[in-house]
Amino acid sequence: MRYLKALFLLLVIVGGLNWLLIGLAQIDLVATLTGMSFGETNVLSSLIYILVGISALALLPTLMQWVTADERATA
Repeated sequence: MRYLKALFLLLVIVGGLNWLLIGLAQIDLVATLTGMSFGETNVLSSLIYILVGISALALLPTLMQWVTADERATA
């Protein structure tokens, strides 16, 4: 499970970096890596976006554990 969470975190970081590049430089990293232009999608880029989204959802329980553990430690 540890390696799966690490993979999820890596994909979420890739998604965050993609949004940073879009915001700063109008560069869509995922589209560029899959041979498409800004805003265009193909099967591979759609799969990457889906995996990033699933990774974010899969990390929500980890976030909740982290937040509630912090509250218990300070109470």
